[in-house]
Amino acid sequence: PVRENLDLFARMRAGEFPDGRMTLRAKIDLASGNFNMRDPVIYRINHLHHHRQGDKWCIYPAYDWAHGLEDSIEGITHSLCSLEYENHRPLYDWFLDELGIYHPRQIEFARLNLSYTVMSKRRFVELVNGSYVDGYEDPRLCTLAGLRRRGYTPQAIREFCRRIGVAKTDSVVDVAVLEDCVREDLNKRANRVMAVMDPLKVVLLNYPEDTVEELDLINNPEDPEAGTRKVPFARELFIEQDDFREVPPPKFFRLAPGREVRLRNAYFIKCVDVIKDENGKVVELHCTYDPATRGGDAPDGRKVKATLHWVSAKHAVAAEARLYNHLFTKPVPDDVEEGESYLSNLNPDSLIVSTCYVEPSVIGAKPGTRYQFERQGYFCVDRNSTEKKLCFNRTVTLRDSWSKIEKAMKKKA
Repeated sequence: PVRENLDLFARMRAGEFPDGRMTLRAKIDLASGNFNMRDPVIYRINHLHHHRQGDKWCIYPAYDWAHGLEDSIEGITHSLCSLEYENHRPLYDWFLDELGIYHPRQIEFARLNLSYTVMSKRRFVELVNGSYVDGYEDPRLCTLAGLRRRGYTPQAIREFCRRIGVAKTDSVVDVAVLEDCVREDLNKRANRVMAVMDPLKVVLLNYPEDTVEELDLINNPEDPEAGTRKVPFARELFIEQDDFREVPPPKFFRLAPGREVRLRNAYFIKCVDVIKDENGKVVELHCTYDPATRGGDAPDGRKVKATLHWVSAKHAVAAEARLYNHLFTKPVPDDVEEGESYLSNLNPDSLIVSTCYVEPSVIGAKPGTRYQFERQGYFCVDRNSTEKKLCFNRTVTLRDSWSKIEKAMKKKA
């Protein structure tokens, strides 16, 4: 009877019953072919302290009941849900029709799944609470806060959404699509700087010891209005360890003994001597430079096959580089052996922290500033940066043609 039901509901509201003792259900059709229409629960008892309401309430609405009401109250035109709510739509419509209130339209689409990561809120909670990541703004998570901290732009995310569209079938989108979107966007808007991740010292034997030149470098070739910057050039430089091979393999055109290469926007240099430590590791290169090649071109027309980035050893700024990789080792994290969970596929190298050396033009850069580290990738100044210690988050790498060749050679071997 209605009177008895109302009395029981009032007593539920007053806190007379323990959790699970009573529920309020909608009387619809127990014989319905749709399980959700078989007298679904509207309210249940839950004696918990609410973070906003305190202890004022001990009954709470079920999702299906609250969903349509909230949409109606807020004036939502289209309620977009993932596919698992498709068979909930008849109940959504029934509640609104029976109440006779404004009726939004529910539309279902496939959940977005990206390779090498998870998109479930429940799993975000597990990763954060288990200290597998550093909060919901961890740049390895595909939360908007995490993507923003990593350096993704709103324009890149919108372009990604445009490319993948809306589907009605579940699928996994390759994370490379998202990375391509941010590369294309940052290529247009990020200023270039030079940074060395794994330094190898170069001494130019015929360069004056006390001389420092200031070279004019273009900030962004894609944006003429970005202007230029001054970069110091001196006798002692840092280049990347990977840009030198004492015994160069086939198709390796970077620096090697007796070989000449171009330093970006500077000079041609030739390696004339290799200095090693007591363990045989290369620690320093002695080179000569051609002063006639300032700017990167030779008056006699001779060509070189490689251009290297560099920084002045004396003037470079030491900074922390956070190199973010895929959070999981497999494209589908749930691809596990029996008895294991997706956590078994966590990538132990998803974050590598190292010291890099950056040209001094970055001094004073504010958190959120994005750069292209030439030949390395795109980086964003982290919120934890200070004036004394800059910290850069790698947004995405650039494509490295030599690394692809090297991997292919190893496979053949």
